[in-house]
Amino acid sequence: MIDSATVAAILASVLDGKPLEPEAATVLLKARDRSLRQQIQAAANQLRSRQVGDRVSYVINRNLNFTNICEQHCNFCAFRRDADQDGAFWLDASILLEKGAAAVAAGATEFCLQGGLNPAAKRNGRSLDFYVELTASLKQAFPQIHLHAFSPQEIQFIAREDGLSFREVLMALRSAGVGSLPGTAAEVLDDSVRRILCPEKLDSATWKTIIQTAHQVGLPTTSTLLSGHLETPSQQAQHLEQLRQLQQAAIAGETPARITEFILLPFVGELAPAPLRKRVKRDQPDLSDALLVMAVARLYLGDWIANHQPSWVKLGLAGATQALDWGCNDLGGTLMEEHITSMTGAQGGTAQTVEQLEAAIAAAGRQPYQRDTLYRPVAVEAVHAG
Repeated sequence: MIDSATVAAILASVLDGKPLEPEAATVLLKARDRSLRQQIQAAANQLRSRQVGDRVSYVINRNLNFTNICEQHCNFCAFRRDADQDGAFWLDASILLEKGAAAVAAGATEFCLQGGLNPAAKRNGRSLDFYVELTASLKQAFPQIHLHAFSPQEIQFIAREDGLSFREVLMALRSAGVGSLPGTAAEVLDDSVRRILCPEKLDSATWKTIIQTAHQVGLPTTSTLLSGHLETPSQQAQHLEQLRQLQQAAIAGETPARITEFILLPFVGELAPAPLRKRVKRDQPDLSDALLVMAVARLYLGDWIANHQPSWVKLGLAGATQALDWGCNDLGGTLMEEHITSMTGAQGGTAQTVEQLEAAIAAAGRQPYQRDTLYRPVAVEAVHAG
């Protein structure tokens, strides 16, 4: 039984500047009583205000999911298709450039590129050449745009296909125009869970190695946690510990590139593959549980990873806005289109306008501002002037 005094002592220690440890974080993540959760919320909100202030950021960006053809069969994914399956798509460069032009006209500063793992995606017998050509074509057409591209899973796939090191792949992509990496494919950094959730995916150690290597070659990354499926509070806490260690290593090594943000990705199971649906009997995320994890993440990571973002795609804009009172200081991006989560049955939508994001932030009593991928404020007049 978790009592109020225990929770209060843990929170007082964190607010006094002492790092939250996995065992104490697990206690907080097990809190079910409403009053205990309100204590945790208040502490996370206080720490958020102290660390990043009361303004809330957003980014004007566009997702470019160039293919859903994938060799892997993750048990939570409703996005992937075989090449000959109904609904499979592979967008050629002209379509991506057209989508990119529309995004730039809407004021975008970022394109986010991720796709399935297709062994047929090769140029001159090398997978890397396809990814380099894709990146370079977008960067040449839109040199002002930041390319936030290719998860650690995609890096591992390219390296495996071509017999290259992670560093070689990352250096080539950076030279072609990639500016940062999404910290997706992390799911939960516990291999006992990963063997059920995504058995064909890279393991936890490989994910961390690729993130570290990206930082070393000058590519910032984000970080994520997929929550609300098979994982336990202890595994959630250990995941946060591993993210903190990655950031601490980057800081200690004076690595110029680091983790820019933490994003919680609550599990959406409505259209997930049947094997996992039988084990996780939840169609939509539990907002209360997601808010608790976000609050604990702020308490755990805030001194090292200052920016925390909810997923309006998974929680809906109203749910994501509530997260601004649970430790979050960013409302994400406009996206303009979204396929990976929406195909699982998420009800949050696939796009938001600047006006919608700013109105939601203002309704929460906070001041909105536009940022770029690396959390630098954007001069709006300069963007719209082209």
